[in-house]
Amino acid sequence: MKTYDIHERIYKFTVRVIVLVNKLPKTPSNLVIITQILRSVTSMGANDQEADGTLTKKDFINKFGIVRKENKETNFWLRLIADTNSKEIEKEAIEILAEGKELVAIISSILNKTRKK
Repeated sequence: MKTYDIHERIYKFTVRVIVLVNKLPKTPSNLVIITQILRSVTSMGANDQEADGTLTKKDFINKFGIVRKENKETNFWLRLIADTNSKEIEKEAIEILAEGKELVAIISSILNKTRKK
């Protein structure tokens, strides 16, 4: 069952990414990816919380724009994880990536509607 609270979905996405990262073998390439994806996904979650607490439309658009940017970066790292690790890891990364792509679409829609107001 899908959660329709965007903040909760972003939080759950962040947790799923962290759980996946903890399963990755500590190869030289994965160590680089792990550092990068953890930075982008946790930034995504933190900026979502900041956006939720903003007082102005301009600040909301700025913070939620960062959420979208970090989400897209996280999706890139998920693709790399899927393409460079075991079939089991690949399957899980692809499932998480599907949610990441949905989140980008939802966040983009929220930003577009907010800009039009």
